[in-house]
Amino acid sequence: MECSGKVTPQLMMAVGTAVIGSLQFGYNTGVINAPQSIIESFYNETWSSRFSEPIPESTLTALWSLSVAIFSVGGMFGSFSVGLFVNRFGRRNSMLMANAVAFISAVFLGFSKMAASFEMLITGRFIVGLYCGLSTGFVPMYVEEISPTSLRGALGTLHQLGVVIGILIAQIFGIESIMGNASLWPLLLSFTLLPAVLQCVLLPFCPESPRYLLINCNEESKARSVLVKLRGTDEVNEDIQDMKEESQLMVREKKVTILELFRSPVYRQPILVAIMLQLSQQLSGINAVFYYSTGIFERAGVSQPVYATIGAGVVNTIFTMVSLFVVERMGRRPLHLIGLMGMAVSSVFLTIAMALLDQLRWMSYVSVVAVFCFVAFFEIGPGPIPWFIVAELFSQGPRPAAIAVAGFSNWSANFLVGMCFQYVEQLCGPYVFIIFTVLLLGFFVFTYFKVPETKGRTFDEIAAGFRQSAGADKYSAAEEFNTLRGDDPDL
Repeated sequence: MECSGKVTPQLMMAVGTAVIGSLQFGYNTGVINAPQSIIESFYNETWSSRFSEPIPESTLTALWSLSVAIFSVGGMFGSFSVGLFVNRFGRRNSMLMANAVAFISAVFLGFSKMAASFEMLITGRFIVGLYCGLSTGFVPMYVEEISPTSLRGALGTLHQLGVVIGILIAQIFGIESIMGNASLWPLLLSFTLLPAVLQCVLLPFCPESPRYLLINCNEESKARSVLVKLRGTDEVNEDIQDMKEESQLMVREKKVTILELFRSPVYRQPILVAIMLQLSQQLSGINAVFYYSTGIFERAGVSQPVYATIGAGVVNTIFTMVSLFVVERMGRRPLHLIGLMGMAVSSVFLTIAMALLDQLRWMSYVSVVAVFCFVAFFEIGPGPIPWFIVAELFSQGPRPAAIAVAGFSNWSANFLVGMCFQYVEQLCGPYVFIIFTVLLLGFFVFTYFKVPETKGRTFDEIAAGFRQSAGADKYSAAEEFNTLRGDDPDL
């Protein structure tokens, strides 16, 4: 482990600039919800001016669903393209180039009302989804590669913190008295332009990933110079040696494609872990809880449920910060397990409370508490950990392909939940959360038996653990399990 595991101004500048991309992802995830009725009115007015009749209800529902879901489709394409950029242009330059996509999306979204074109709005949502898909790959990879081993988890959690702050900003800006109204909603949607400009200004002052410079470009002197600035010390020989060993391993490996991740027994288990962790985030029911939250708060007698929803966003942010401070102390695996079990228990209470809401008035308060607990447990583990642990599970060679596959899995599950949830909810009513409880318990069991602890271990040590477990005939089941768990005495 590096002895230089301290936070330096250069390190925080680089991480903070990269996390602007995470904030963009969160903002564009949450921004579409508040002005729904206003945008639907815009669709109706546009349709009426073209066809001299009101828009059919089914068409309006389909257009709105497309406006929301097309964001995830763009994210799927973007996340799958991560590997095409990072190996060719580098991590920092890839983030810089992606902002061009954000600029284009802002133009489409900002001028859609002026052009009286809902097609422009839907296209803009697809393009900004493309940008966010790229960012969810670029940001965790860059942050993990520039961070000292002892700070990787804490700094990796900043990606999720950026996401939840972005959601919170979108919720606040979406209040009717700010920008969630008929005249300012195009500005609300195109606000993504400003963070993109800020990131473009700051990125040239941030270093390229030293791992990319040494391992991919074979530029040791540049990598050493960058590490000295990031670590705030000349003692970076241990980092350099770690990268050289990984580089030598890459030379012996053939180029790792996406198909190779699934074919090779060395990569099959870590890619399965990566995919399952992403699914545990999106299929946990967090989107369903936010979908229900406004209705739950209304039934509980909250006069302004929009502010209670913002309150849930604040809880989101606070508990992401809790995870930030404890992830290097407790480890990734225990936090993920605590988060999953806490969400499962909260889900049970939420199901009971919603089922008995009409019979017992006080159950409305139980449902509110259950929502806040569900959100809190999500941000302790399943929210932040899947994003950055994927970068930890793989060495430099397979990392871009693995992050592309993991990101694609996340966005695909996001799309699936977005498209199917309302139909499942109509069938099951409040009992829909039983489905999520079962899924959460399944993910808990998988995490307990298959997910390794990566705290305090170098990338090469983590990869070596999977290489050892791939040779199952050499190890007993107990030894293999201990290898995957990391034999961490703190657990």
